[in-house]
Amino acid sequence: MQRIEGGVCAAKGFTANGVHCGIRKNKTKKDLSLIFSAVPASCAAVYTTNLVKGAPLQVTKAHIADGTAQAVICNSGNANTCNANGVEIAEQMSALAADALNIDAGNVVVASTGVIGQPLDVEPIAAGMPALVQGLNANGSADAAEGIMTTDTIKKEVAVEFTLGGKTCRIGGIAKGSGMIHPNMATMLCFITTDAAIAPEMLRKALSGDVANTFNMVSIDGDTSTNDMVVVLANGMAGNAPVTKDGEDFNAFMCALNTVTVQLCRLLAGDGEGATKLLECKVTGAAEAQTAKTVAKSVVCSSLLKAAMFGADANWGRVLCAIGYSGAAVDVEKIDVAFRSAAGTVEVCKNGAGVDFSEEIAKKILLEKEIEILVELHSGDAAATAWGCDLTYDYVKINGDYRT
Repeated sequence: MQRIEGGVCAAKGFTANGVHCGIRKNKTKKDLSLIFSAVPASCAAVYTTNLVKGAPLQVTKAHIADGTAQAVICNSGNANTCNANGVEIAEQMSALAADALNIDAGNVVVASTGVIGQPLDVEPIAAGMPALVQGLNANGSADAAEGIMTTDTIKKEVAVEFTLGGKTCRIGGIAKGSGMIHPNMATMLCFITTDAAIAPEMLRKALSGDVANTFNMVSIDGDTSTNDMVVVLANGMAGNAPVTKDGEDFNAFMCALNTVTVQLCRLLAGDGEGATKLLECKVTGAAEAQTAKTVAKSVVCSSLLKAAMFGADANWGRVLCAIGYSGAAVDVEKIDVAFRSAAGTVEVCKNGAGVDFSEEIAKKILLEKEIEILVELHSGDAAATAWGCDLTYDYVKINGDYRT
């Protein structure tokens, strides 16, 4: 397996584009994106568990109930959530894309992201559709990635090449997400494409199994959003024998999918609103997997720890505190904690108690852009990783006037 360029256009048969259609007042920002498969594709998705769900999720769920889709249309700048005519607008978006692409509207995934509770005018989308479709191309992933951004500061694209049943396959994705990130699947938009042939039921199994260890282990601010989803399209154009059951081929597909999603998780966490650092908490030695997940997520969610990481302060007591209130059954007298980065590693806690360490060295380690928080529980063989970011002044500035 190797990293390649191309994002959602890396796989055969996929094109994409992004344009500014007028939803956003800022004309320099793209606000409408489209991903298209040359042939109908197997499709699977996971959605936010927030009881307040955007209308696009309801429409998408109905459209892909048969396990098939061929296009994804997504706007940014307006979430189309809590609107009386939200479903109607989402269906109109689907129809506009379908008519322009000459496909069935039931094969269109629709998504929206942005401000909640404001009416979404479909006219700019209709006006922008011709240029959006005409501009579809095999190098359009970056434009599509830009068109789904809200407060993101970087485009998020990943793709890999792998072998499945003796055939070369590709899988790639784009994602957006910077705030309201605390998935219980999911709190971002993520669109993944592959030319591997895999049955819809196996694609659903692969995605649901993966997100539990990837997107559900990301937290920026503890807020689970209303709109967001992860969608995978698999068009089979690589020519491999379709994956229809568990086995070597399914495992190979899972590995490739996980490689893409882990990298997208890192990009999402590192680009948290106002963030200056990516935090990666690695928990080892847990009695069971759920314990490891609970501990890791609790640590990266701690506002106090996130603030300490912003200040490059090795305040390891906040790690223990977060573990202690996590609800996980752990032996606190066995816990070891260390901080690691490109500048080195410093052990700060052994068997639940502090150890002597150089504050100067610790500061140097924590000034790096990517910080690993290593937690060893000494109670078993299970492990888990969670991703987050530091908490800075800019997070409040960004969200203080987000709507206005």
